[in-house]
Amino acid sequence: MPRRRIGFWYRFAAVLCKPPLVVLIKRDWRGMEHIPAEGGFITAVNHNSHIDPFTYGHFQYNTGRVPRFLAKSGLFKKGFVAAAMRGTGQIPVYRETTDALSAFRAAIDAVERGECVAFYPEGTITRDPDQWPMTGKTGAARVALQTKCPVIPVAQWGANELLPPYAKKLNVLPRKTHRVLAGPPVDLARFYDKEMTPELLKEATEVIMAAITRQLEEIRGEKAPETPYDPRQERIEQRRRTAAQNRRTQPKAEQEKAGQEEGQGT
Repeated sequence: MPRRRIGFWYRFAAVLCKPPLVVLIKRDWRGMEHIPAEGGFITAVNHNSHIDPFTYGHFQYNTGRVPRFLAKSGLFKKGFVAAAMRGTGQIPVYRETTDALSAFRAAIDAVERGECVAFYPEGTITRDPDQWPMTGKTGAARVALQTKCPVIPVAQWGANELLPPYAKKLNVLPRKTHRVLAGPPVDLARFYDKEMTPELLKEATEVIMAAITRQLEEIRGEKAPETPYDPRQERIEQRRRTAAQNRRTQPKAEQEKAGQEEGQGT
């Protein structure tokens, strides 16, 4: 997409955001040749810091193909933030809909118009203890299979060192390096023209997440865990541990209560 189509609001955001980013963080960006020069496509990016939409957005802006991020629809309702979100072409996600595909209709429309739509498939900042990508949600796969557009896996590392996950204070010194590695399109052809069952979407999502993870392994120079961290499974295990702990402590508590009642009766 030519830079002349970036528009006022995106240029305005760049004027505001790029100077502090250049000061705060160095850049090691690779793989820009994999970003399509024209046509609609998806970038699927790992998420490990509250500021990585800015650091990753900086990378994507410099490719000439600005990203359209998905954001909750409430941000588009009123005020300066809403005007900026609309002006930069960000995409509202209507989470209240019961139709999962309708929730991403705006993303599908953007891809079909020739835009770049940026997805964080994990849906939130990673909760993996070592900050590897978690299991993904199926939104990016849904849009990709509906449009048959290229899906570019992108790994990033460094914003999480400037602002660690769920931290509130920047870790400015020493100056950090933001590393980005974009890879070749993920091959999803075997999923095309099939019914989008939960099983198929899950498998396609796993293929996308595996590609992102391989990119991050190259950046970090180490291997990721064999099995991605699954926050849903972790919640299940936590409930099991809590229930087991309650079963162990309940008899003791009941014995103590019985003893207290017996003492009160004498």
